[in-house]
Amino acid sequence: MNRKDVHTAIAAALFATLAMAGCKKHDETPAPPATDTTATTPPPPTTTPAPAPAPVATTLSVTTVDLGNSIGADNRIATPMTSFGTKDTIHASVATDGPGGDLVAKWTMGDKVVDTQNKTVPAGPQVTEFSITKPSGWPAGHYKLDVQSAGTSLQTREFDIK
Repeated sequence: MNRKDVHTAIAAALFATLAMAGCKKHDETPAPPATDTTATTPPPPTTTPAPAPAPVATTLSVTTVDLGNSIGADNRIATPMTSFGTKDTIHASVATDGPGGDLVAKWTMGDKVVDTQNKTVPAGPQVTEFSITKPSGWPAGHYKLDVQSAGTSLQTREFDIK
């Protein structure tokens, strides 16, 4: 075979391949229509929602109660104590927080009420002072201070007089 015949044979084979590819049957199933996802997806928020407000305290709460025989101008006890002399004035420093309200200091020895004091406390953080004194002297024994609001005991402190 000569060179011209080889080229003609290759050209004929190439032509036949292209002709067969062109005659191949196409899939006539139409493609599904494209869906528009922008209409069903909500746009992202443009601002961050504000946090929920903090809950407001509805009752007065006692954070600390200290006892001592002297009190500062800020109604705080400089040196907390649990034991007192018979002639001491006994001070209570009551730190509160909340909406304000009535605060009751109930001083007892055993089941006997020694004194009851009521004070109105403003809203917010406050320090309120209560005190008891007995010029003739306290009987030796075990005592208790019960701090209450709205009839509920909030904190107690026990102390001794020697």
